[in-house]
Amino acid sequence: MSLRDWRPEPPPLPDHLEQLVRPDDPEWFARELAIAAAPPWWFWRFVLRRFSWLVSVFGRVEVTGEVPEELRRGPLLLAANHIGDFDPFVVAVALHRVGVVPRIMATGGIISAPVVGPALERTGAIRVERGTQLARHAVRVTEVALVHGGHVVAYPEGRVGLTADGWPERGRTGMARMALGMGVPVIPISQWGAHEVLQYGNDWGKLRTLARAAVRRPALRVHVGAPVRLDDLQMGRVGDANRARYRIAAAITRGLVPLRADEPDRPAFVDPTRPTTVVSAFPGGHVPDDVP
Repeated sequence: MSLRDWRPEPPPLPDHLEQLVRPDDPEWFARELAIAAAPPWWFWRFVLRRFSWLVSVFGRVEVTGEVPEELRRGPLLLAANHIGDFDPFVVAVALHRVGVVPRIMATGGIISAPVVGPALERTGAIRVERGTQLARHAVRVTEVALVHGGHVVAYPEGRVGLTADGWPERGRTGMARMALGMGVPVIPISQWGAHEVLQYGNDWGKLRTLARAAVRRPALRVHVGAPVRLDDLQMGRVGDANRARYRIAAAITRGLVPLRADEPDRPAFVDPTRPTTVVSAFPGGHVPDDVP
């Protein structure tokens, strides 16, 4: 077997999940269900414990906030703003510092890549095939992970944010619906700085920004906020999913304010390869008082 075809052995699929797999499902679906139902991979824990320092080569990781121990014992949805291709690594390291072993949602293109993709999948990463009929499989895998106590990191924006001022977009309702339907706590994760490490565009400029970050070592700030209040909302009630979406965006925005206090209006680092096509949920980071 060539290195390109290498794949770590997944855990067996539990009997009670076999009924979720249909003949027309992609070959990876059963494998990801099995991984989602299993405890975090020992090697992933080892990497987080022993090699988190590698992220610090490209910046100074600063973490504030915490996840209470009683919440860490059960399932969690961790809602993060998405500012660049490097931020999943920063978020993973930050969450490990506060006692969380994350399962991160990632695009199908990354998980399909040789070597890195299979290893990422085995860590519990959840494949998201955006814009296709296969996108629903991510929901099913996430539900299995949560039922089995997993801590899932998801990006409500569904992509790297494309706002001109760098504040989070309002996001989509997928995470809100899942949180309401399953009664899972939502922890807002606000971050800033990782956008300086890897540019948005997929060209040689990524290596240039990576090298510059290794020299400059920007601050990579992450704040873990308090759970978003959703207990007064109900799945299926008109408007509640939208209200939950705005509350999640508001919580992320509030946590982001102190992280970028010196650049409230526009990012100091401007990435010319990143399009700016949408408006922030709360421009300038100003969240109205009437948003819980």
